[in-house]
Amino acid sequence: MVDNKKLDADSDAVIAIIKEKQQIARNELSSLNINEQKLDRILTDLEAIKLISSRNSGGVLTYYSLEEQNSLRKVLIVEDDKNINRLMLLSVGKGFEINQIYDGEEAIKFIRTNKPDLVILDLMLPHKDGLDICQTVKTDPETKNTIIIIISAMDPTSNRFKGIKYGADYYIKKPFDPNELRTLVTLFLKKKGKKFDPLIDLPDEERISNEIEQLIKIEQNYKIGILEIQNLRSYIEKFSEKSAMVVLRLISQLLQDIIKQYQEHTFVGFLNSNAFVIGATKDNIEKIINDIKKEFNAVLPFILQDEGYKLIELNLESMFESNEIPKLYLIFKEISKEKLIKKREEILKYKPKSNIGSYSYEELQQLFGNENLDIKITRNNDEVNIHVGKLNEEE
Repeated sequence: MVDNKKLDADSDAVIAIIKEKQQIARNELSSLNINEQKLDRILTDLEAIKLISSRNSGGVLTYYSLEEQNSLRKVLIVEDDKNINRLMLLSVGKGFEINQIYDGEEAIKFIRTNKPDLVILDLMLPHKDGLDICQTVKTDPETKNTIIIIISAMDPTSNRFKGIKYGADYYIKKPFDPNELRTLVTLFLKKKGKKFDPLIDLPDEERISNEIEQLIKIEQNYKIGILEIQNLRSYIEKFSEKSAMVVLRLISQLLQDIIKQYQEHTFVGFLNSNAFVIGATKDNIEKIINDIKKEFNAVLPFILQDEGYKLIELNLESMFESNEIPKLYLIFKEISKEKLIKKREEILKYKPKSNIGSYSYEELQQLFGNENLDIKITRNNDEVNIHVGKLNEEE
């Protein structure tokens, strides 16, 4: 392990830029002109001494600056299988005050008394199930800020949606990746700056901008476009902005799960609206779009049932033809490389040369042809909110 008091000039430069940005993509660090092998070694060393942490976010390897903390953050593991409970303990690792519980009722009592910062929660538990615990914790004013990561082997089709609706911050399917769990716990509890949020911390405008610049230079086999949630504004008017945020978080986590099997040349970003940017090879992007539509269509009846509809009303024909039931569905709109270059040139006419390759969310929406949306995601302090204006006259 490297002593952080003995970092060389290159290491100091790396940690300085990560601290300044608070989070930065691996490929953006190439601007430091450090030998790639040495840069990888520096990043490994900085992670080892817990100055930074990394996560593959939306297909982009991203490094985050961590806070120096005077006291240990408290983590509670609630899992009735003792072997899995121990694996979770080992996965989280050192640097936290960790307690282990094997019973749902005991977990609630412990949380109310000890107020842990983060709870790792199984769903199938003796005496009180995990979804009930999640809802109880997140609706109690004294514990509502507790971070909850659900880890479960139960069918995630409806349980993931319910977990997110009840306030869970992340949902992981068993068997889980120990490294993913360790990284999520670290980022939720130690990330410098604003609270880590798996939706907002998908690649932001700077990293989407970088992806566009890379696309212009690579082979034709690569495709990029936006995945739009159609009729989200109607859904908000019918139900609420809070319900729409649950849908956005659900799709975000579904996408992050799906692209894990397509890591190479695969990218997902968030446009701070009703759309996600997706880029991948031609074969992979078709599979990703098919997978996300299949997953979303499977969970949609549970979403609408939760809003008061009966399952017997929620066949595919009723969902897509009834005027009463919001027609919520996903559409992928590809943008050709030629069209992207043309739109980019139009935007660059009004940008200084120093800002080439760096686009605002408004400019990105213009690039992808959905600049007329009036749905926006904002972040105030540590809260993420969705805002919607009036529907367009034609709608």
